Amino acid sequence: MRSCLKSFRCSSLSQPVKALPLRSVRRYSTEGISDPVQHCRSLVQKYDYEGYLISPFFPKELQGGYFALKAFYVELAMIQDNVSNPTIGMMRMQFWRDAIKAISDGNPPKHPIALALYDTSQRANLPTYHLKRIIDARDAELQTPAHLTIDSLTAHAESTSSTFLYLLLSMLSLPSSELSHAASHLGVAQTITTLIRALPFHAQRGRMVIPAEITAKHGVVQEEVFRKGPSTAGIDDAVFEFATVANDHLATARSMFEQKGFDGRVPANAMSVFLAGVPVSSILKRLEEANFDAFNGKVQTRDWKLPWWVWRSYYKRMF
Repeated sequence: MRSCLKSFRCSSLSQPVKALPLRSVRRYSTEGISDPVQHCRSLVQKYDYEGYLISPFFPKELQGGYFALKAFYVELAMIQDNVSNPTIGMMRMQFWRDAIKAISDGNPPKHPIALALYDTSQRANLPTYHLKRIIDARDAELQTPAHLTIDSLTAHAESTSSTFLYLLLSMLSLPSSELSHAASHLGVAQTITTLIRALPFHAQRGRMVIPAEITAKHGVVQEEVFRKGPSTAGIDDAVFEFATVANDHLATARSMFEQKGFDGRVPANAMSVFLAGVPVSSILKRLEEANFDAFNGKVQTRDWKLPWWVWRSYYKRMF
């Protein structure tokens, strides 16, 4: 099975989101926060290194909007690990549903991310249904964190990572169906590589992020992954198959730009959005080099060459 690894190589994701201490619902105030965008920027810099690296490539006047959306996305993704039980998590999700409605009504709550989102909504188009779709998907994840099938996980990825990319395209006023199609596949690849890289993190908490149809196929016993980690029988083969799904989606996203009219390159005004594919490529490449051991240090540490790859990809307009 591993004889085909050479064909898996990528030309160039994100570090697992760092968990905050468990706590009850957090209370927010703008006291001491004179700049909501700076709050968002600091949050992204702390919890999403790769996302922070991409930020300078957005138009200067929209970088605040990028940080607002990214901080919103990171905040929702962290809720699962920041609450002591799903009920509190659901309360946080309801807060964000109410906040998005209040933003659309022109009366945002005094929360730094909500204020930054409101400011962005006054400058650019942020479809409310995309924001709500991400909230609903994260809410469902609280109640059913594991996926039985690849199809179920793909649907979740399209409702989270892909939808976030749709928001960025909308903010840049790029409603192209071809770009959205490419973003859809890239978002799925991004979700899967994020989950693979975060496998040790979730295993320590008794969660299996690889769909059951893949672990069952390779005879992986979930409880052994939680106890034994990388020495679990079949886990590397399961990771290989899961990573292959991500690589297929990444390849499909790239193929969208080989169609007539694109000339093999991403349009310059959309390249900042598709830079998200660079960290995806990086983690897949390092995963292969580690023979698909997701617990390997090469996979878990940051790629020190990533800033160069991001810069190079932006100017080559390829990911």
